Amino acid sequence: MLIERAVVADAGEILTLQRAAYVTEAQLYGDPFIAPLVESAEQVRKAVESATVLKAVDGGRIVGAVRGQLSGTTCLVGRLVIAPDRQGEGLGTALLAALHEQVPQATAFDLFTGHLSMSLRLYHKLGYRETHRERMDDHLTLVHLRRPVSVP
Repeated sequence: MLIERAVVADAGEILTLQRAAYVTEAQLYGDPFIAPLVESAEQVRKAVESATVLKAVDGGRIVGAVRGQLSGTTCLVGRLVIAPDRQGEGLGTALLAALHEQVPQATAFDLFTGHLSMSLRLYHKLGYRETHRERMDDHLTLVHLRRPVSVP
């Protein structure tokens, strides 16, 4: 498996992967309209152009991706997606570790996820700590997490 920077031509495949990966999240919350599922191909293309978007490629297939956008000295992490048939293989860990290396000017990495997300365990393992919770609706509370760069 190879982790490298995504290019604009990858946007369609990343969007397809994103939709496949977020279906289980949508089912957890009973909401088929979560942002990753309604994002357009154009929005993904713009993210690839303006942010650090990494992809994990295996056998010519994109099997994972993650975004990082610098805001001041904080890298805002988003859209960590792993192909459903490849989850549990360490791809999320590898992608986040690569993102941490690719944005050396960041002093911290921030992200958020839903309170029922299976990814919370991964984020904690990688040094992310909860900063606060934000209730969005009766069925969804966002958990905000931060990882200072001093975490190995």
